[in-house]
Amino acid sequence: MTHPYDTLTPVTVLDMIEALGFELQGEPFALNSYENRVYAWRAESGPRFVLKVYRPGRWTAQQIDEELSFLDWLEQHQVPAGRVWTSPEGVRRHEFKGFHYALFHAVPGQAPELDNPAHLFALGELMGRMHAAAADFSFVHRPTLEPMPLLERSREQVLLCGRLDKGQRRTYERLTSELLTQAEQWSLSGLRLLPTHGDCHIGNLLGRDDEFSLVDFDDAITAPAINDLWMWLSGEDAQQWQRQWSEIIEGYEQYRAFDSRELEWIERLRTLRLVRHTAWIIERWNDPAFPSAFSWLERPGYWETHLRTLEQQRHALSSPHWLA
Repeated sequence: MTHPYDTLTPVTVLDMIEALGFELQGEPFALNSYENRVYAWRAESGPRFVLKVYRPGRWTAQQIDEELSFLDWLEQHQVPAGRVWTSPEGVRRHEFKGFHYALFHAVPGQAPELDNPAHLFALGELMGRMHAAAADFSFVHRPTLEPMPLLERSREQVLLCGRLDKGQRRTYERLTSELLTQAEQWSLSGLRLLPTHGDCHIGNLLGRDDEFSLVDFDDAITAPAINDLWMWLSGEDAQQWQRQWSEIIEGYEQYRAFDSRELEWIERLRTLRLVRHTAWIIERWNDPAFPSAFSWLERPGYWETHLRTLEQQRHALSSPHWLA
């Protein structure tokens, strides 16, 4: 079975860049990215850029334009984020042989250290600045967080994949049914929703010392602020998490007040990501990059481990949260 990315050859990538009037130093270097195809390269005149080729069929042109407009808005409000390159004609999203693509000014640096209090405080400041600016920007075409449909679609994809044996399937059906029952009680009513980054793991944060920038807004959606904060809580016990949270929120509230009612969404968002991640790999399996990158999905022990993780997460949802 062919995949749209099969036609994205190195020559095509070069043609995309040169079509915008650039000459390159050397060859573009493919970065680790699976949902899209991303390449680092350097213009002959010196500046470094990143080329992002959007996955065909995932986002509409309007949704991509909205992501890029949001980045422009953040730049206007001096929020450190990957800046979009705009052509002399004012164009940000470009098209070539059926692909949508955009160029970004490269962001130097390394990922933050989540065991470093200064880094956590700086991340809180960065996200507080971003959300303060985002509160005055609205997505029209980008989706809003909807937990139930996301869980239901993910569950269906896993159950249809044919990779679970009978016992594993029964356990998965039971666990996800219980998670769906709990999710019926989740409500965003009364919470302030705003444009969020949507995938704020440390791989999408780059910088030096305690100054960081956000990159890759591909998953930007409308959601509560906690959607961009919860992934930085990496401690192994409640005490560690509380220490991490105190640094994050102290930095955050330098720029914007945080609604503590959103804390109950931490385990909910973790649940969504756990269920969705496996379904996402299955959904993308016909992309040649996925079987090689996620070969562990076919190992005998993967599903047993995944089921144990879901069971643990069910308990985490049911027990009183340490942050409440």
